[in-house]
Amino acid sequence: MDFLRWWIPWEPSAVVVVVFAGAVWLYWRGQRRSPMTAPWYRQLLFWAGLLIIYTGLHTRLDYYAEHEFFIHRIQHMGLHHMGPFLIALGYPGITMRRGLPVRFRTRWLKPPLQWGPVRSVLAVLLHPFVAALIFVGLIYLWLWPAVHFEAMLDWRLYRVMNFSMAADGMLFWWLILDHRPRPPARLSPGVRVFVALAVILPQILIGAYISLTKTDLYPIYSLCGRAFAGIPAIMDQHIGGLILWIPSSMMSVLAALIGFAHWIRLDSKGRLPRNRRQRELLRLRQAAAAQCEGPDALAGSTGKSA
Repeated sequence: MDFLRWWIPWEPSAVVVVVFAGAVWLYWRGQRRSPMTAPWYRQLLFWAGLLIIYTGLHTRLDYYAEHEFFIHRIQHMGLHHMGPFLIALGYPGITMRRGLPVRFRTRWLKPPLQWGPVRSVLAVLLHPFVAALIFVGLIYLWLWPAVHFEAMLDWRLYRVMNFSMAADGMLFWWLILDHRPRPPARLSPGVRVFVALAVILPQILIGAYISLTKTDLYPIYSLCGRAFAGIPAIMDQHIGGLILWIPSSMMSVLAALIGFAHWIRLDSKGRLPRNRRQRELLRLRQAAAAQCEGPDALAGSTGKSA
């Protein structure tokens, strides 16, 4: 009974139910239509990431996140880091796209994506500098004491906070963990590694500040009542800062390592555009050298035989 009660949402949201039901239906339908598009381990990554995000948004965990700062940081690590990270590693785009009816894709999905204003907005949001700035900026924004105080009191702002963290996490990790060359990927492998490394230091700085300061930055948790009375406010804050300082930053390190592995793989297979041009030029030079050396080598061999 306690296990089932855990899955009863603290604050039910029709938006969360509709979005997750649609994602589950699309992925399940796409997998049935094209079983070879996603091997079992990618399916496992997708379902695990989806479960983590759902747990952070629509279960009893939400109650504890509103009454303990370190639980709030665990919730946001799942929404902004772990859940989207696993989904991006599962590469569900092709599977979910095939879950859509062909008529819907051609009539309702493709035209808006090709519309000029939509393409311009996506180009801005998916620019590496903008993506990194939004990723770090949202962490700083929602942890700013005054903003955090208001977000924990206003349920509408609280939902905007959680939804924005989940949406930005999906956008950022999809951009960084893309395993394809550019194009069709938005960023080249080297830029993906650089962006993953660039967001580490800002997370370390704010996590270290929250962990080491002696001031209670978030008194809202004491005002509203704490879920665990035995944990002092400063200890709760320090644990939350450590979660942002170490595990969240390590996710970016792991992303950089994965991006570097993709870089090496693409380079070894000659799938990087720069390598393709160099190898084609080398092939042409070798062919030209063989044609120039052919008659001389033949004459030399004839002279020796004579």
